[in-house]
Amino acid sequence: MRSHCKAILAVALCAAACLQTGLAQVRSPSILTIEVENLVQYQGDTSDPSKFATVPTVVTPSTPRNFGSNVSIGDIVSVNGQPAKGTMTRNSRALNLNPAAGPGQAVGDTVRNGVIADTFEILTSNGVPVGTIIAYGPSGGAAPPGSPLAQTMGNFAIVGGTGAFLGVRGQHGGIVGSQRNTSVTEDPANRRRNAGPRESFALLVIPMELPQIVVRAGYPAVTHLSDSSLVTAYNPAVPGEILSMFVTGLGPTNPGVNPGQPFPASPVATANSPVDVTVNGASAEVLAAIGFPGAVDGYQVTFRIPPNTKGTAIVQITAAWIVGSAVGISVR
Repeated sequence: MRSHCKAILAVALCAAACLQTGLAQVRSPSILTIEVENLVQYQGDTSDPSKFATVPTVVTPSTPRNFGSNVSIGDIVSVNGQPAKGTMTRNSRALNLNPAAGPGQAVGDTVRNGVIADTFEILTSNGVPVGTIIAYGPSGGAAPPGSPLAQTMGNFAIVGGTGAFLGVRGQHGGIVGSQRNTSVTEDPANRRRNAGPRESFALLVIPMELPQIVVRAGYPAVTHLSDSSLVTAYNPAVPGEILSMFVTGLGPTNPGVNPGQPFPASPVATANSPVDVTVNGASAEVLAAIGFPGAVDGYQVTFRIPPNTKGTAIVQITAAWIVGSAVGISVR
C-alpha cells in the first residue's frame, strides 16, 4: 500500500509539474566555446560583380586602408569540446580606430579594427539544426569587463537567436586564432579545399529560459522507471538504475509543435538539441528526452545512474550546451 501511494504521488506531482507552462528561475549565464575552422575573409576589393567568386585558387587580396567591407565564412566544428557542425558568417567593415591614429586610420578613444555582425548557425554532429546566435559589435582590441576569462579580444553584444537559442542575450569575443584573407574574386565553393586557420570564440549566453528539473512540494520530479514512484530518502535509487525526470526548457522538438501548444502523444516529440545529464559531475547515459504528452514546455528525460554512485547524488541537466538547474537525489 505504501509503495502504491508513493507511485500515485509521483505521477500526480510529475503530471502537475509538466502540465505547467514554466517555473520562475534565475537565468544564469553559460559559456559556450565555439571552434571554427577554414575561416576565410573575402575582401571587397573589386566593385565589378562579374568578377565575384570566379577564381578557383587562393587569391592575394588588395586590402583598402580603411572603411573596406568584407565577409567571412567558417565551419563550426565543436561547442564546449563536443563535436558539432554549422556555419559562422561575419559581415564587417574596417574601421582601424586608435587614439594615436595615423594617416588613413580613425581617431578615437578606443582601439578597434572594425564593426561586425556575427552569426553562429549551430547543428549537432549528426547535422540536426539546433539554433542560431546573432551578435554585433566592434572587433579587435581588448575584451570588455565581465567577459569570460578565456576571451582576449572583441566586444560583441549577443542580441538574440533562433531555435534552442531563441531570445538569448549576452556577449562574445575571440579567444585565439585568425582567419585567411583573400579576394572576393576567390570562389568560396573551394573554401575547404583552399583551407583556412582555426579560431575559437567565447560566448557568454544568458538564455530566455534555463533547462530546469521540476520540483514540486519539495520533491525533485525524479522517478523510478520501473514503477513511477518518486526517488526519495525512503525510496532511493540504486547505481545503474534507469530513472525518469521531468524538466522544462529543453527547447524545440522533432517533430515540432506550434509555440504554446501541448506536445502530442503520437508521434513522440523528441528534443532536437543535445541533452546531457551529469550525476555528481559524471556523465550519465541519456536514453530519451521527449516532450511530455499534453504538456507545454514540459519534457521527460530518461537516464541511467552511473555505477559507483552512492549517497546524495547531484543531478544536473544541460540542453544545447546551456547549463540548467541541479537537484539532489538519494542513491543507496
